[in-house]
Amino acid sequence: MHRSHVLAGLIALTISASPVAAQRGDGGARGYLELAFVAADPRGEFATYVDEGFGVQLTGRWQPDPSSWVSLRTDLGFINYGNERFTFCSQFSCRLAFDLTTRNNIFYLGLGPEIEVPSPVLRPYAFAAVGLGYFATTSSLRGSSDFDDFANTVNFDDAVLQWRAGGGVRVRLSGGDHPVALDIGGEYHGNGEVEYLTEGDIVDNPDGSVTLFPIRSEANLATFRIGVSIGFGDRSGERRGRRRHRH
Repeated sequence: MHRSHVLAGLIALTISASPVAAQRGDGGARGYLELAFVAADPRGEFATYVDEGFGVQLTGRWQPDPSSWVSLRTDLGFINYGNERFTFCSQFSCRLAFDLTTRNNIFYLGLGPEIEVPSPVLRPYAFAAVGLGYFATTSSLRGSSDFDDFANTVNFDDAVLQWRAGGGVRVRLSGGDHPVALDIGGEYHGNGEVEYLTEGDIVDNPDGSVTLFPIRSEANLATFRIGVSIGFGDRSGERRGRRRHRH
């Protein structure tokens, strides 16, 4: 009986919110793209070996119904949590110098539902996603005055099944066919146990070989985001209505 009352209350709340959603000023937007700056804060065991990280995240959302609370969300992002850089002379002369840069990165991809509370200005939301977390340490070589790498090597990598959950609030900046909103939010990355490298875990030996000292631990982290979301309006139904009215 209690569950049926809760379900009835949610249905009533959804119906009452529909008129508000219809007046949000989004022009019937169904698709949204967002680019965000990400700051990462390692948690648990991961914080023992890694201090912090920074990166970017690209998010896409699709709402089958512009007045709905629910959308399908997908995220693609990367976080850099450490770099090492060495400059050395070429075998011919120190007139020709090279930069060797080693980067520790996390790439992630996830898919899941998002629930956003319809509102004219402030829109709180929550989401959950499952996907892939990819930890990779790579080294690249370039001339000390160049901007592009001409050699790249993956030194060590590991991939895991990842889950994420988070939320935030969007502040609408403009409406119309392409509504713009400021998105401020955070999420938790559940990676479980991963093997990865940090700064100093690659040792160059005198004979030219390298020795790796990978760490195996839980690699969970929290991220905080600030970004801009842009919607894409669907005015096809309105245009069809205008044509019928003219005829």
